[in-house]
Amino acid sequence: MARLVPRKISSKDLHSIPKMIDISGKPVIKREAVAEGTIYLRKSTMELIESGKIEKGDPFQIATFSAIQAIKNTPSSLVMCHPIPIEGSSVEFDKTSDSITVRVKVVASSKTGVEMDALNAVSVALLNIWDVVKKYEKNDQGQYQDTRIADIHVVRKFKEAKSEEGKGKN
Repeated sequence: MARLVPRKISSKDLHSIPKMIDISGKPVIKREAVAEGTIYLRKSTMELIESGKIEKGDPFQIATFSAIQAIKNTPSSLVMCHPIPIEGSSVEFDKTSDSITVRVKVVASSKTGVEMDALNAVSVALLNIWDVVKKYEKNDQGQYQDTRIADIHVVRKFKEAKSEEGKGKN
């Protein structure tokens, strides 16, 4: 593995220093985002979930609480995201015989979008599902041969139409 060496920053590098984007001139408008992702599990694990036999608790309840918490904490994990006053969210699940898809909707009236909050919530919800079922997913060598998280993406993003006074600022 290559060793990381600290790099000195010169004055010519100042344009590349990370910074949070200034959104002070943008209007506050209604914004929504829906994101989803899927975790693939063994059929035997899905049967345990359906029968309520997961030792750590109900994966759907745990994933719901963790998704909501992740929405509120997005700027702590994604350092360039602005703190946004979240006005609402929903967490939904679709199940098949070998997968669970998590869909999260986030709503806010803000100067910037909420898609990163929705993506963060989906990711954390899926990781929490993995955490509560991992003991059932390991093979004889302790590996996760069948388990994977995939397809995390923004399904839809909505931004209220700009008012006449806000045109050109968004």
